[in-house]
Amino acid sequence: MSENKGRVYLVGAGPGDVAYLTVQAYNLLGQAQVLVYDALVDAQLLQCVPHNCLKLDVGKRGGKPSTTQADINKLLVNYCQQGKQIVRLKSGDPFIFGRCTSEIEALKASGCEFAVVPGISSAFAAPLLAGIPLTDPVLSRCFAVFTAHEPDVLDWEALSRLETLVILMGGQHLAEIIHQLMRQGRSPKTPIAIIRWAGTPSQEIWTAQLGDILEQTAGLSLSPAVIVIGEVVGLRKYLQPEKIDLNDSPTPANLHLQTVTSNLNLFSQPPLAGKTILVTRSVGQSSQFSDRLAASGATIIEMPTLEIGPPSSWEALDRAIANLSDFHWLILTSTNAVDYFFARLTAQGKDSRALAGVKIAVVGEKTAQSLKRHNLLPDFIPPSFVADSLVENFPEELTNKKLLFPRVESGGREVLVKEFTAKRAEVIEVPAYQSRCPSSIPESAELALRNSAVDIITFASSKTVQFFCQLTNSILSEKSFLDAVCIASIGPQTSKTCHDLFGRVDVEAEEYTLDGLTQAIIKWSNEG
Repeated sequence: MSENKGRVYLVGAGPGDVAYLTVQAYNLLGQAQVLVYDALVDAQLLQCVPHNCLKLDVGKRGGKPSTTQADINKLLVNYCQQGKQIVRLKSGDPFIFGRCTSEIEALKASGCEFAVVPGISSAFAAPLLAGIPLTDPVLSRCFAVFTAHEPDVLDWEALSRLETLVILMGGQHLAEIIHQLMRQGRSPKTPIAIIRWAGTPSQEIWTAQLGDILEQTAGLSLSPAVIVIGEVVGLRKYLQPEKIDLNDSPTPANLHLQTVTSNLNLFSQPPLAGKTILVTRSVGQSSQFSDRLAASGATIIEMPTLEIGPPSSWEALDRAIANLSDFHWLILTSTNAVDYFFARLTAQGKDSRALAGVKIAVVGEKTAQSLKRHNLLPDFIPPSFVADSLVENFPEELTNKKLLFPRVESGGREVLVKEFTAKRAEVIEVPAYQSRCPSSIPESAELALRNSAVDIITFASSKTVQFFCQLTNSILSEKSFLDAVCIASIGPQTSKTCHDLFGRVDVEAEEYTLDGLTQAIIKWSNEG
């Protein structure tokens, strides 16, 4: 992207999952200063932009207030004239029912530079992901793609003569589509497939015949969906991937295949392939854990369940920082404690030299890594990575030792403080940060939960468990979405909260780290 002159990129987002985004689109999102996106754009794609990118939702949702096309045009022109690099992100391909004409005309009239980046249209991706070919030498020598948003204006007589029909925006008009086609002579036994939320973890597929599809889908929401009508739908049962049995009697052909796969492992699947994992985490937190799981083949949906911010008052922490020389030990049990303590230390005009003579104990490798970023190494890390083992394994006598414990404002480490006190240490607790429950659930996470599309939910702290329950209370009150879901916990304290609120834990990390949790999930999957 040019840094000096504004430009608008009209970018196709593909059918949903970030895996179907083009490389060019991904690179442009990573440099965007303004993102203007539609309603059907998957929430995961919004995480591809820089943290300071302005994100504007202008999606058109049926029956709900939405931004007018004229206002969208003005937004694009105004930000472009301010010298911004704008990505106008559209579901599918921008030139397939993407309403690009009006936006391009407005940009050209205002002298704004623009470029169009293609995307994979759901009209092509949805049938493929459902195992339905749109062409076949015998069954389908041509196909038509159209939108049924306004069925009254379509030439049903001409459409009914085509072998294969691909229909977008037709979920609300399914009955009318079937009526018109059968009125024009299409057989009620003609195969039909409806693919909802194609290319996302919430994908659903219904297959039937024109004569009975309405009965099968009665009362169900069919939007957003791609509808495929024609004999090629019947090929789906023959085109699903099948496992290759390499243990068959070796013929020359499969003997060669066995040799290749044994040397290169070409046909082995990642250990979490086919699993959809809902990762609960803090807002703005690094996605390294999600990346680890994705590298093992899982489909990841991130659900922020924790917002971290400053405490209601800095007074207690500032007073402690002013008297650091009075303390023998600084106790840090989380990366948030490290980040907020040192941010406040800097705000007070001090640096790590103020800790000369103060020993530092940390809980967990990630906390130690955060400390290392401040050019400090911990004097003590408990061997089992949990705070409850801190006192038991403390490296020196605690009698008359004064400990500074910056922690979350709401508390939660009462047992730790009680154990230190029992050893005759003086513990000064100061609020360094606060944790809050986010105000809403990302749409991708809510849809996946509602559609029972989640296989595993991960929790890395008790707070994420508590706030997950708070956020999903309205969903979980309708029916239990967790009966068939694996609940995975990072350690004993988190597991205790899971038992309190869910009544069970299915996976607990043996080593209480994110790497340990990843390995525990892989082990569970392999044993399943």
